[in-house]
Amino acid sequence: MRVLAALSGGVDSAVAAARAVDAGHDVVGVHMALSRTPAQRREGSRGCCSIEDASDARRAADVLGVPYYVWDMSERFEQTVVTDFLAEYAAGRTPNPCVRCNEHVKFAALLDKALALGFDAVCTGHYARVVEHPDGTRELHRAADAAKDQSYVLAVMGPERLARAVFPLGDVASKADVRAEAAARGLAVSAKPDSYDICFVADGDTQGFLRSHLGSQPGDVVDADGTVLGTHDGAYAYTVGQRRGLHLGRPAPDGRPRYVLSVEPVRRRVVVGPVQDLEVAHVLADRAVWFTAPPDPGAACTVQVRAHGTPVPAVVLPGTTGGEVGVDVAGQGLHGVAPGQSLVLYAGTRVLGQATVTATRTPAQVGPGTAAGAR
Repeated sequence: MRVLAALSGGVDSAVAAARAVDAGHDVVGVHMALSRTPAQRREGSRGCCSIEDASDARRAADVLGVPYYVWDMSERFEQTVVTDFLAEYAAGRTPNPCVRCNEHVKFAALLDKALALGFDAVCTGHYARVVEHPDGTRELHRAADAAKDQSYVLAVMGPERLARAVFPLGDVASKADVRAEAAARGLAVSAKPDSYDICFVADGDTQGFLRSHLGSQPGDVVDADGTVLGTHDGAYAYTVGQRRGLHLGRPAPDGRPRYVLSVEPVRRRVVVGPVQDLEVAHVLADRAVWFTAPPDPGAACTVQVRAHGTPVPAVVLPGTTGGEVGVDVAGQGLHGVAPGQSLVLYAGTRVLGQATVTATRTPAQVGPGTAAGAR
């Protein structure tokens, strides 16, 4: 195939491109410039998309002997990832920018441009496996290395884009093996630190980033009864399940920590309470993307609500359709699920689909016997 290899400047994408070359594909490397004002260098493991990263990607392409280009995707990234990130927090939700980037940039804008130029597929350094059947249908599965698995953030791509995706690192046993392979191939990025946190918040100060764009919006921090416990400078800086940074003026009556239970941007309120009030029985989500037909009510699956969260057993609720999904996770110890997070459904290692969380129900809201009835 003619394959466009997305080279971020890191070790994963470089080794993925090398494996695509080994597989006999006609490979061209491209670095996506996502920042309108890229830094000269990134600080250790924080941030990405710096001029240094672009240079590292070029050197990797030179070692592999493949053509290399830089594509300016900064406008698309700003409009669909950064703007969405700010709008979601302003609305009291908790977005995942990596999911939005995969949805709108890597497997939309990049893939569309690649196809228009005659490429057959896009290759990335994501850790996920693709299982292809004799009839040509493809399934997205977890990576062999569970610690590095990225199927959660890829689940939004859907079957049409999966058909044009290549993930050569899905079967590697560990990140150490990838680094060793990079060193053996003479790739200088073999020891380069992984990037983490939000790539466009290079200093890691998400609250500061939000404050600089959304401004001061003071309000109250209250308990479930509406008693004012403290104040804040912007409800957008809080997320469901948060414990630290509440700056409350009085302790809880029982002396135990308080957590954010909900964020109410219109009223400029942050509601806090005990950890038991964060327990989730049902998760409801919309904007579903399915790799299969939507599962029937009562179907068993596992679900994940955070990129590196623990999968928990679940049962599909009545009312699940092509666009909406609900799952019963009662008794599984799931806490602090926030609107805006991604809900990904699995059957074993196989990704069934993904949706965006809209609401949750506590065990008290579900009521005794309801969860069992859903089964």
